[in-house]
This record gives sequence, structure tokens and C-alpha cells, in this order.
Amino acid sequence: MILILKVLALTIVMFLCFAGAGILVSLQAGTAGGDQGSVTGPLLLACLLNTIILAYLIIRSRWWGWRLIAAVFVAFYGTMTLMSQMETAVFVTRLPAGTLPRLFLAGLLVAAPFSFLAVVVLRRGRADGTLASAHSASLGATASEWAWKLSVVMLAYSLLYFGFGYFVAWRNPELRAYYGGSDEGSFLAQMAAVLGHRPWLVPFQMARALLWTAIAWPLMRMTAGGRLEASVALGCVFAVLMTSMLLIPNPLMPETVRHSHILEIAPSNFLFGMLIGGLLAPRRASYPASVSTKYRSTQGLSLGHPARALVTEKQKNVP
Repeated sequence: MILILKVLALTIVMFLCFAGAGILVSLQAGTAGGDQGSVTGPLLLACLLNTIILAYLIIRSRWWGWRLIAAVFVAFYGTMTLMSQMETAVFVTRLPAGTLPRLFLAGLLVAAPFSFLAVVVLRRGRADGTLASAHSASLGATASEWAWKLSVVMLAYSLLYFGFGYFVAWRNPELRAYYGGSDEGSFLAQMAAVLGHRPWLVPFQMARALLWTAIAWPLMRMTAGGRLEASVALGCVFAVLMTSMLLIPNPLMPETVRHSHILEIAPSNFLFGMLIGGLLAPRRASYPASVSTKYRSTQGLSLGHPARALVTEKQKNVP
């Protein structure tokens, strides 16, 4: 019950962060002519979904303190803002002047304070909870291993991105009209048209695949779960944090276009996150959330000296 209350409280905190950021950077979230009531509900739902995902990462983390705050910030800002607005910069050409920098700034003003507060609220004073090992998992690999894994990541992301884009989102004629595109009749013909008009788009998406991997890397190192748990968690991070903002009405994208993108991005990002998790998650035992932990310090979360904050009962009893 206490955890549920903390998640609900953090949901309100995130909501207030969005509201404050919107005011500070002069962003208008609602649709033209719409009322604030049409935005409040979807925004609260988006905040709840985001908070649940980020809370799970924090609770199941081996890290704590500033290291954990930085990892949560990278996951939150990187997925919700950086990766999303890169697409906006490329495909949405009718933005009012100055909107794109304000979108990046607004994401920063939400992710930075929320990451700090979420770690403090969910970790301070926890006498029982997840394992917080003093040693993070190693993702060490040879250069050849990294080469083939990153090659698989780039190829897989390109196939998922263009495949779901064509077979899911591009089925919507209103979406095609919104982007000023047409249906060439088949996936191969569509890809030929893409390569003819935008030959840089495939390399651009491969570069984004590497950025996705960079976002995933600290999450894979810090997680206390096994390979399957880490993969599912990463898939949820990529799917939910990337699409939650599409639930909110905005004057830049019609409702049907937003909904098509949710149906496109959520499953493709989940599958991609699962793939990266399977490739990068270190081999180790999975520690259940019920593993007992004990603070060596009665001060709860130590932002300055996290390396000896917790010790498991098993470690404690080793002679």
C-alpha cells in the first residue's frame, strides 16, 4: 500500500512538472479551441504509465544515489524527448518557429527534477525491498562481439521501424496526407521510393538504433533481474515512454495520426527493447523483489556514499 501511495504521489509530481515546464517554455498542450479538461485526463494517464515504468526500474535496480538518478534521467529524457523529437525534427515540417527547442527544454525540465525526486521517494528509508548490490553487472565483450551485436541491432531496428511504419501507420490515409506521402502498393516498392527520395533515412535510423543502445546500456547494467526480466522491462521502457505523450491532444498532430503512431510505435519498440535486452543483458541470477536488505546506515538513501549503503542477509552471513 505504501508503494502504491508513493507511485500515485510521484504521478502527481510528474503532472506538476509537465504543467510547470509548459508554462515556463510557453508550450500549449491543448488543441486549438479545446479546453484544458480535454488534456488533464490524458496527461494524468500518461504520467501514471510513465511513473509505473520508472518506479519499477528504480525498485529493481542494483544502483542507488546519484548513479541511479543519472540512469533514470537518461532513460526518461532519452526515450520520451530525445528520440521522439528527433523524429519531429525530421518529419514535422510545419512547426511554429522556436517550437522544437522549447520541446527539448520542456522535456529536460520534466525529466531532471522527476528523476531526482523519484529515486529519493522510492529508495529513502527502505528496510525491505529489492537487492541493491554494491557491484553492478559487467557487460564486457570483445570488439568482435560488440560488432556483430550492434550490426544486429541496427538491422533489426531498421526492419521494425520501416516494417511497422508501412504495415501499421501507413495504412491510415489521414496519416499519409498529414506527412504528404503516398502508398506505393507494396513494402518493397515503398522502400524503393524512400531510398529514392530520402536516401539518408535508412542510415539515420541505424544511427538512432545506436542511440537506443546507449540509452539501454546503463539500464542493463543496473538491473537486478535476469535476462528475461531485464528484456521485458526494457521493452516496456521503450514502448511506454515513447508513446505516452501521444495520448495527449495537441495542436500539431491530429488525433487519428497520434493513434496510428501509438499502434505503430508501442509494439515495434517493445520488440526492439526485448531484442536489445536479450543481446546486452548480462548472465546472472535473478533476484526477486522479496529479497531482504538491510541498511548499514540509518540515514536511508545516501547520495554521496552509495557504494556501501545496502547488504543482503546472504552476504551478511558469509563467514
